[in-house]
Amino acid sequence: MKTNTVITNWKKDTTQFDCIGPNGVSTILGTSEEGKEKISSPKAMMLSSLAVCSGLDIVAILKKMKVELEDFKINTVARLTEEHPKYYDEVTVVYHFFGSEIEKDKVEKAVDLSITKYCGVMEMFRNFSKIKTEIKYN
Repeated sequence: MKTNTVITNWKKDTTQFDCIGPNGVSTILGTSEEGKEKISSPKAMMLSSLAVCSGLDIVAILKKMKVELEDFKINTVARLTEEHPKYYDEVTVVYHFFGSEIEKDKVEKAVDLSITKYCGVMEMFRNFSKIKTEIKYN
């Protein structure tokens, strides 16, 4: 069974952490301090991870199907609970496809395969959130 290790180092005297992933890439997470650069919060990164995980699946599947897109965007909107510990209890993932001759049946198949079979992050989210998905053609 494959494992991943992320090394997380606190940036002393801040509310930020440097996270070094299995591939050696460093990402700063935490809260922004007044007057300093803006950084991502851990919860926002979870939504980004969800979108990218599914997006990677979809792009790969559509490439195999020889479907070309002019553009592709994913909006992920989540509702945060009010009680501690705060978490996303409902998430809507909206897939936006751009192109003049989009093959909708293939796009819908690719999205369905991602959300039901391939996207591990989507599967993890299902353990604590109600997931809704939408497809929009532009």
